Amino acid sequence: MSSFPSSLSLRGRSPALQWAGLLALSASFALALTALRLPAALLLSAIAAAAFIASFEGEVKIPPRAFILAQAMIGGLVARAIKPDILREIARDWPLFAAAALSVILVSCLFGWILARSRFFKDSTPIWGFLPGAASAMTLMADAYGADMRLVAFMQYLRVLLVALAASLVARFFAPGVDHSVPVLAPPPLNWQAFALTCLLLAGASWAGRKLRIPAGPLLGPLVAGALAQDLGLMTIELPQPLLALSYALLGWTIGLRFSRDILLHALKTLPIVLGSILALLAICGAFGVLLARYAHVDPMTAYLATSPGGLDAVAIIATSAKVDMPFVMALQTARILLVILIGPSLARLVADRVAQKPRDD
Repeated sequence: MSSFPSSLSLRGRSPALQWAGLLALSASFALALTALRLPAALLLSAIAAAAFIASFEGEVKIPPRAFILAQAMIGGLVARAIKPDILREIARDWPLFAAAALSVILVSCLFGWILARSRFFKDSTPIWGFLPGAASAMTLMADAYGADMRLVAFMQYLRVLLVALAASLVARFFAPGVDHSVPVLAPPPLNWQAFALTCLLLAGASWAGRKLRIPAGPLLGPLVAGALAQDLGLMTIELPQPLLALSYALLGWTIGLRFSRDILLHALKTLPIVLGSILALLAICGAFGVLLARYAHVDPMTAYLATSPGGLDAVAIIATSAKVDMPFVMALQTARILLVILIGPSLARLVADRVAQKPRDD
């Protein structure tokens, strides 16, 4: 690493001062991104603030246990979205959902393979960066499987932003009557009993995932246990917004603090090829939407949102304000997330092995 001016370095400075700077930057970025109505604003602001601190040689540390608990909360959040009515929608016409979801996954892996053969990346990092699942889950799973968590997060959240922007533009021009405002709703009262059961389940499943040495166990354990408990009617997953906000912050800080000036410069160098690949992926998924609309007899806007590669929360917000088949959209998006979680690691290893056997392109 090149020399760094001592007057600008945070190395050796007071930990309280560094934490204050991290918190202030995170809050400022969060306010700005929320005002712009960007998806995953809290998580993105935490990553950006922590990366800024790390680029000035900051020494803030996130306790490992706090990071594990944040993963458990993210697992519970994904589990909460896998509801029985969505699973019934998938089961009713599973060949269609499997084919549509798998098509998007395979095309995403193709772009990951292309990037993996370039001189910018190594191992399975770009494959994880392009897998279209829940971005936070993919970032955590990538880290567990040895990929570069920082670059995976960079690619995942750049894709989330572009997918949200593209979906918003398509809805604005091709779905008249869409309400693009963001409703301000008071949070529902907290069910303390359900919340206590949720915390016990997620903490226990996260601990079991680690003890069983399951890759990404602190995430996948709560995800599987939470989805099963919810869909069997044993409990309701209760996750208040302040706790989720804290989990986003801890996850974002952990990712961002792993950055350095060198890795930030490397990410900027890869921006043109990553950006071009994401735009091409969006175009191909749009073509899948055209085919789905024609052969599955759903309206074009429903088909487009259903095949949109990722950004489940942003797609859900747009789908609720547009005149589309909401259960179909959410079922296909959920089916793809489940497939990615099941087969993503195998696909990443397969593509990485193929790349390792061939010379890289310049």
